[in-house]
Amino acid sequence: MTIAEIVTQLKEGKTMLYPTDTILGLGCNAMDEEAIQKIYDLKKRPDAKSFIVLVDTPARLQSIVDVPELAWDLMDYNEKPLTIIYDDPKGLPQKLIAADRTIGIRLTKDPLCIKIIQALKAPIVSTSANISGQPSPRTIDEVDPAIIQKVDLVLDEVHYFVPKSEASTIIKLGKDHQVKIIRQ
Repeated sequence: MTIAEIVTQLKEGKTMLYPTDTILGLGCNAMDEEAIQKIYDLKKRPDAKSFIVLVDTPARLQSIVDVPELAWDLMDYNEKPLTIIYDDPKGLPQKLIAADRTIGIRLTKDPLCIKIIQALKAPIVSTSANISGQPSPRTIDEVDPAIIQKVDLVLDEVHYFVPKSEASTIIKLGKDHQVKIIRQ
């Protein structure tokens, strides 16, 4: 499947099983509330637990949140993928924003994810490809068959995906310049 075909389907509200810069993920167009709800339903995940989004460039990141200077330093120096939780995102569907008005965003380095985001011209949702509470799958063989049956697209790349990293480090950067490590 080409990037153009993937993007056409994402624009139509489809969900996808895809490789990320960490593990296998479930995703969709982050601007499509109905597609986001489909992922909540697929994962059997409570709506109160928000998803993260992937962006392709610093400019796209800055269009969604005010990025503190410290965030750029953390991204530069962190060796593994880094998700940062920011306050007060703008321009995203309410369904993606946590009750405390925050959103987790990762500036991805994965070439496939970057191509999809660039062609879509929007961030994509990224969450582990599992039923909520189950272990995160590292290979297609570990993905629950119910997920594979119900997701709209299974990208070819998942069949030969080798995880490059464990789940990302998650850090919360508050307005008060407090840094809180959520997951290392």
